[in-house]
Amino acid sequence: MPDVELSLLVLKTRHLEALRKVYSTLGIALVEERHGKGPIHYAGQVGPVVFEIYPLPEGDTVVDTTTRLGFVVSSLANVLKSLEKLGTPIVTKPQASEREMRAIIRDPDGRSIELHEA
Repeated sequence: MPDVELSLLVLKTRHLEALRKVYSTLGIALVEERHGKGPIHYAGQVGPVVFEIYPLPEGDTVVDTTTRLGFVVSSLANVLKSLEKLGTPIVTKPQASEREMRAIIRDPDGRSIELHEA
């Protein structure tokens, strides 16, 4: 079986600016981009993965809320405090395990995001 790496993750949303704020708060340096006549969107890097947030195309009415994402952050307490100021729902308060602290939030589209502090 060949080795495989994730290189690109694209989220599509009707809440472009709200998603930018949440994912920037996690520590993803997102910059505005536009390729040719395509839509304005945001792009950044998460390790080797290009992470992009695009507007949902005209005519599409449903956003995928079943995708679950996970990120390691340097300070879970600080990130959660900043996310609470944005009004981000915290689904699971920080819980300790043997190896990490973990919490679950929801982005403005309703996707679950696991946050870990190793």
